[in-house]
Amino acid sequence: MSTETVDRRSRWETRMQVPLIVVGALFVVGYSAFVLAPELPVAARAGITLLMAITWIVFAVDYAVRLSLTPRGGRRGFVRSHVIDLLSVIMPLVRGFRVINLIRTAPAFRARTGTAVRIEVTAYAAASAAYFVYFIALATLAAERDADGSTITTFGDAIWWAIVTLATVGYGDVYPVTVAGRVYAVMLMAGGVVIVGTASALIISYIMERIRPPTTPDRE
Repeated sequence: MSTETVDRRSRWETRMQVPLIVVGALFVVGYSAFVLAPELPVAARAGITLLMAITWIVFAVDYAVRLSLTPRGGRRGFVRSHVIDLLSVIMPLVRGFRVINLIRTAPAFRARTGTAVRIEVTAYAAASAAYFVYFIALATLAAERDADGSTITTFGDAIWWAIVTLATVGYGDVYPVTVAGRVYAVMLMAGGVVIVGTASALIISYIMERIRPPTTPDRE
């Protein structure tokens, strides 16, 4: 990959960082309003739908430009190393993760010490988990609210169900009855395994650093 090509793509990514964060945030707000306020006028819902379509276009254009600025020989590697970016184009759920990742990779948040890295990873994992629960709850509510025999009819029900499912507790008081809702449940359970694994790794890393004996200089 030529230095000129890398610089062009790097300049594009730098210019697009803030716009993508703003557009991603607008998508989350728009989708939240779309689900939580079904009584909105038709014109308002049409405007929200248009806003979400525009956010998809922006993410798609950004990915296409970055891919085009990558030489042919390196495009396969680019796709493999930017999975979240590709999924943010295909799946609306992932756009929030892309925003969190963009904020995390900003120069001001780049950690350098071991403790700072753990703090960064902890904050990133917490933000990702909170967004994951929130968005899955919204999507599940949209799928379940009007279904026959549904037990998830309010946002409170959806959030409660998402949290207990993520924690793999599953009280059984509320549960999805639609195919889409059950797919979201599987995603939540898989996400719970990842989040617990990340938390365990952070705790073990912290403990190992605390109990590691201090190094002493070798005597001559």
